[in-house]
Amino acid sequence: MLTHLQIRDFAIIEAAELELATGLTALTGETGAGKSILVDAVLLAIGGRADAGVVRHGTERAEITATFELKDQAAAREWLASQDIESDGEVMLRRVVGSDGRSRAYINGQAQPLNQVRALGELLLDIHGQQEFLTLIRRETQRSLVDAHGGHEALLTPVATLARACRAVDQQLGALRAAATERDSRLELLRYQVKELEALALKAGEAEELFAEAQRLAHRGRLAETAQAALALVYEGEGHDAHALAGRATVTLRNVFELDPQLQPIGAFIEEALIPLKEAGHALSAYLDALEVDPKRQELVEQRIASIEQLARKHHVTPTELAGQLDTLATELGALERAETTLGELEQRRAKLAADYGKAAAELTRARRKSAQALAEAVTSLMRGLGMPGGVFEVDVAAMAETGIEIAGVDAIEFRVSANPGQPPKPIAKVASGGELSRISLAVQVAAAREVGGATCMIFDEVDAGVGGAVAEMVGRELAALGKRGQVLCVTHLPQVASQADHQIRVAKLSDGRASRTVLTVLGHDERVEELARMLAGVEVTATAREHARELLAKPAARPAVRKKRS
Repeated sequence: MLTHLQIRDFAIIEAAELELATGLTALTGETGAGKSILVDAVLLAIGGRADAGVVRHGTERAEITATFELKDQAAAREWLASQDIESDGEVMLRRVVGSDGRSRAYINGQAQPLNQVRALGELLLDIHGQQEFLTLIRRETQRSLVDAHGGHEALLTPVATLARACRAVDQQLGALRAAATERDSRLELLRYQVKELEALALKAGEAEELFAEAQRLAHRGRLAETAQAALALVYEGEGHDAHALAGRATVTLRNVFELDPQLQPIGAFIEEALIPLKEAGHALSAYLDALEVDPKRQELVEQRIASIEQLARKHHVTPTELAGQLDTLATELGALERAETTLGELEQRRAKLAADYGKAAAELTRARRKSAQALAEAVTSLMRGLGMPGGVFEVDVAAMAETGIEIAGVDAIEFRVSANPGQPPKPIAKVASGGELSRISLAVQVAAAREVGGATCMIFDEVDAGVGGAVAEMVGRELAALGKRGQVLCVTHLPQVASQADHQIRVAKLSDGRASRTVLTVLGHDERVEELARMLAGVEVTATAREHARELLAKPAARPAVRKKRS
């Protein structure tokens, strides 16, 4: 539910801060006072469109912060977790709009794209009325309401699972069929390429070894000269090499060991060095012998490298990657040769999945038609008690024009309504006025809440438009019934509705002749009497109006007052 709302420099609201509670909260005030501005502020917080016009004149930016409790909002908690946003039992949506029209949105302090904020907002809040976020006319919402009313979760799950499985198989089939279009030519090419690579018989790592050998052979003269010089310095220097000099040093030191034993370990080090010096000399000799290769070897290496580079260019890979190319092409060749068998197996699997999907979707359709009938009867009854005595509500469940494998089944669900006697029901978006649509939405929500229990935070804007008397009282009763299951905020002009609220907020516009501003005041009991009396009497509040207001307030059970933080 919406627990806290803070507004600063929005439209004609300079600063307002409210703490809200469960139940029904009525927003009342004179026409033009700014009641809908409060709704607009909430809409902005959950991702609504914004422009520079929402910023209060003379200020740099407007800022709205809405805090929601997530205790009964499992879907919202899951969404936040999927986005790696910590919630700790509540979520704060903040929107800042600059005087240049640019805006920024935040979820729990993290900057987020507007579409992300809207996605979360739709899980937290449901707004009904002549608003941008009106959801009742959307086909997806209508289908969801029917499914929620009928409790179809157990039927929706297998339909969705089978639909996803069918789509996965369709992707595999598409790839195989696309490959099969050019299968013969591709097979011929692959067989030739595989045969060519097999004839090369290139081993893993061979290319690297050949390139190293080619470089060695190309610089054989320089390498031999350098190795020969090193050999003379280390071992074959006719008595002047490192090995001979180290040997003489060892003998020289050995002659004085008896004079100073401290020289013995030093002599041992030098003597130990004789062995690796000798081994180094032998290794250099062997290296020089190896450099004396047959010229045919160099020619063979160069030819082998030329063959490798030619095939590498042909396959658009590096020479070192050519050995792995054979495995890649052989795998593709095997897959193509088995494609006909695999294609047949996948087609059989697809047919089985489609048959199972058809059965599951048909069962879901039967359940939806039953639930649609019950929902239509309940909403029709409620509509007739909400100022539309000849109203008829129908839920049409028909097969989609292009029936495919859809996650939510094969049904096209459409709400149809006739608000007046003698008119045939038509799609709800085409025949309902703003006020009628709000009351129809109220009827649908009440009907759904009776079945499934619980509700998101709901805001009803001007649901009492065009009604009065007993009908207004019925509107108030239904809103109060919804409030007992969750949280309802209602903008109303009717005392019959406001009197049944658990909490009441007066919205007033003050002016000093130069500027106007909106003030929000949470009303106590006596203040509610005065506000209801004003709504009943108009400009001049009489004692009779106050007495009537007290009578209206006395009808509902006593309710706790909402706490006012600042206004």
